[in-house]
Amino acid sequence: MKLLIVEDNEKLVNEITSFLQENNFVTEAVLTFKDAKEKVEMYLYDLVILDLGLPDGEGLELIPVIKEKESETAIIVLTAKDALDFKVKGLEYGADDYLTKPFHKAELNARIRSILRRRVAGGSNKLTMNEISIDMNASQVKVNNTLLKLTRKEYDLLLFFIYNKNRLLTKESIAEHLWGDHIDQADNFEFIYNHIKNLRRKITRAGGKDYIKSMYGMGYKFFTEEL
Repeated sequence: MKLLIVEDNEKLVNEITSFLQENNFVTEAVLTFKDAKEKVEMYLYDLVILDLGLPDGEGLELIPVIKEKESETAIIVLTAKDALDFKVKGLEYGADDYLTKPFHKAELNARIRSILRRRVAGGSNKLTMNEISIDMNASQVKVNNTLLKLTRKEYDLLLFFIYNKNRLLTKESIAEHLWGDHIDQADNFEFIYNHIKNLRRKITRAGGKDYIKSMYGMGYKFFTEEL
């Protein structure tokens, strides 16, 4: 899952980034309103952690920008201890949750995973699609009750496909989602094909259907029924 951190306290940003990366999230971070606006207009994120007190703009004004670009992006707002009005406004503008500074990183992790569970699996820790079952707490995938040995990227790729089932995903969007926007510097995206090939092979060898279809010259789709 890909996250954007918008926070002007560089020390806090580094702490959050390190913690979330240790918990297998792809993270990017910006320190200003201007940079955050550019990011959300150019890229898609599963979740944005948004400080409302930015030095060059009001964080609340970013929420409509995010929601207009991609309504499925979740938002957690960060507020000062006495900023009740900002918490209420953040939720009214479309934020999913808020945290009051200072906070424990473990609580942030729990809030993030709770939101993503609601978005992907309706609040459950288990995501099931036909013969594929995903335990998001354990990061395990089973096909017909056979446990698959997936790499971290293969697991994230499967979640990304299921989260965007029946939608066309370009190679560029897959690469950028799994590796961050610095993937723009890559010469080509052939490694995406290899990850998809390996994921397909592991699913079908366990008796699963081949849901991932190549759309020639465009990208890939994960169909909910085999074609």
